[in-house]
Amino acid sequence: MTEEIAVERGQKVGKNSFEDEFRRHQEISRLGAGKKFAGGLADHSEAASKYHTATHLLHAALRLVLGPHVFQRGSNITRERLRFDFSHPRKVAEEELKRIENLVNEKIREDLPVEVVITTLEEAKKQKAIALFTEKYEGKVKVYKIGDFSLEVCGGPHASSTGVLGKFKIIKEEGVSAGVRRIYAVLAS
Repeated sequence: MTEEIAVERGQKVGKNSFEDEFRRHQEISRLGAGKKFAGGLADHSEAASKYHTATHLLHAALRLVLGPHVFQRGSNITRERLRFDFSHPRKVAEEELKRIENLVNEKIREDLPVEVVITTLEEAKKQKAIALFTEKYEGKVKVYKIGDFSLEVCGGPHASSTGVLGKFKIIKEEGVSAGVRRIYAVLAS
């Protein structure tokens, strides 16, 4: 279509130049994605590892308090906070948020061990591990087990136990789109 329009206007499309530039763009994108997502999370600092572990506790607590329909729809973890998107059809009530926060803090106080097992995705699913975004996992996967509270396939870094996380505090809950909610939370000493 672009070529037809160009011909109508008396111009020519440089297909070879376009294809060269397109390949260059793809290579740059590939390199950037590799840096951003290597190992599941680019930031492997102690703070990011704590927040990643807190995200697993939050996910499990949401499912217990709100129901088994809750699944992660996205997340963003920094050294200062976590953002967690999840499936849920309505605003989360204040009392539910308090129960979720209390449950996460209870699991932190219990100082549960965070164990990792490397296995196949099929075996992880047989163990009833939550396995989301399965298209990004090839070959062996890491399954993180936090006591008897959480079992999830994940590629990111984690703390060695929940006791090092500090106090978990939900700072905001909001809607993102139809059927998707978002929670922001922080960890304090």
